[in-house]
Amino acid sequence: MPEPTSMILLGGGLCGMTVRLAKRCFEQTKRIADILLSLLFLTVLSPAAIAIAIAIKANSPGPIIFNQIRVGKHGKLFSMYKFRSMLNDTEKSSETTFTGIDNDPRITSIGKFIRRTHLDEIPQFFNVIKGDMSIIGPRPERPHYIDSIKRELPDYQLRLSIRPGITGLAQISLKYDESIDDVRRKLHYDLKYIKGVQNKCWSNEFRIMFQTFLLVITGKIIR
Repeated sequence: MPEPTSMILLGGGLCGMTVRLAKRCFEQTKRIADILLSLLFLTVLSPAAIAIAIAIKANSPGPIIFNQIRVGKHGKLFSMYKFRSMLNDTEKSSETTFTGIDNDPRITSIGKFIRRTHLDEIPQFFNVIKGDMSIIGPRPERPHYIDSIKRELPDYQLRLSIRPGITGLAQISLKYDESIDDVRRKLHYDLKYIKGVQNKCWSNEFRIMFQTFLLVITGKIIR
């Protein structure tokens, strides 16, 4: 039998090699983790997804899932899936406005709940599996929104250097946008996260996942 000291040294060496490999192959490892975690979350959250689908259908007429064109990595357009949280057709036809969840008359009663708990984003795990999104990254926005915002915030375009995410540093740090100042503050967090990705920082990924879990459980931003 190997001595305990030898086992500890061997284990430490293997862990060190694994960490170095994961950092060297950051993008590939992150993509594999995205797919595996998406499959896991879709399986675990399937009962909640079924209950939400039934509640949406009973709450207001219209489809359960709606898709909307968003801007992905390098400006590529894709259809993002979400549970419908607004009255039918209002999300597709309306322009972006800075209003809170409570003040937006378009949002249904079940929509307020699933938005606060972020359960409306469960279908986005299919976007992750398809490769349109990552689990962690900047929030994907609509084309016309990006065109209007980047005139005031030129650095906003830098958010398109990586895949957008279901959650991210900006999403867990600040509430929904209600003003251009909120957008400016979120951009700061997005650029900070992108810098971490460029530095292949796994600690950011784990911290964001943990804080996202707390946000979903408590419904509050944990700083």
